[in-house]
Amino acid sequence: MFIRKLKVLLFTSVSGHVQRAGPAGAFLTFFLVVFGLSSMFFRHLPTNQGTGTVPEPLHKNISVDDTLNYKARPNVQTRTPWNAPIIWEGMFDPIIYDQTHVKMNTTVALTVFAVGRYLGAYLKTFLTSAEKYFMLGLPVTYFVFTDIPKDVPYIPLAHRRYMKVIYVKKHKRWQDVSMMRMKTIYEEIDVEIKYTFKYVFCFDVDQEFKGHFGSETLGESVAVIHSYFYKSPEEEFTYDRNPESQACMETGDYYYHASFFGGTWEIVKNITESCYHGIMTDKDNDVEALWHDESHLNKYFWFNKPSKLLSPEYCWDENIEDVRDIRITRLVWAPKNYEELRD
Repeated sequence: MFIRKLKVLLFTSVSGHVQRAGPAGAFLTFFLVVFGLSSMFFRHLPTNQGTGTVPEPLHKNISVDDTLNYKARPNVQTRTPWNAPIIWEGMFDPIIYDQTHVKMNTTVALTVFAVGRYLGAYLKTFLTSAEKYFMLGLPVTYFVFTDIPKDVPYIPLAHRRYMKVIYVKKHKRWQDVSMMRMKTIYEEIDVEIKYTFKYVFCFDVDQEFKGHFGSETLGESVAVIHSYFYKSPEEEFTYDRNPESQACMETGDYYYHASFFGGTWEIVKNITESCYHGIMTDKDNDVEALWHDESHLNKYFWFNKPSKLLSPEYCWDENIEDVRDIRITRLVWAPKNYEELRD
């Protein structure tokens, strides 16, 4: 109705009445012409029909994980049931990932325990190989926990890469070394790591980097699928089945390897603290989980789904003969001689 009245006024003005109105009439005519054209323009703008919402902007911030190509590896699973990516070679562009995280000034802390004979047997190889392949181009600090700080080998480090050696007490049993690291990690996060680093990765020392292990692995909560179980049915997963243990699991979705895990410092603190409390509750009840901290880690990830999974390419045992799915080995198990290493 309002537009119809304006059209009548416009017609009257244009028919010669503008002269009688003087400058005011001319202004009114100009205003009505602009208003009419504007109404026609906005009326024909595209809208989200049926929703009543304003169209989304053409440019918006996206996660670098949105560049993943899930169809690049059709013969393996590339998504979890909760839609988290499972990273395989060929799914990502390492240059895009690394350049993105360099621009974001992403910082990474790596924790590793080299206690007893494990120091001499594995630490030098682990650190040397990490300098060749782990998070190249990003600021990285290695937090080395050991009972013999003076024996930590000198490793030449690249620009913005550092090492901090921290003394820890040696436990009598290797199982306790493995389990009690959880407490040490979350305490170190509270004391120092959370103030400087966004991401934390926690590694076993008896491993060697063999290929690019970059920023495509970064995420809020990161777990690696065990190389011996990624093709196995669930009933073959070696979960702890003892109902008296805090790590007991009747069912699950994947079997995760405790050789490493990671994420933001907040999540890694939560992981390690949760696992430690489960371990200590078991100790109070004179119970020990089947695979120690790995059993507790699997229990944690069952109730707190990881946001990113890494394929067995990220932690491979070279004794496995079936390598049809493995295009690259990025981290491999070092040879084990437990009789000599463990007291």
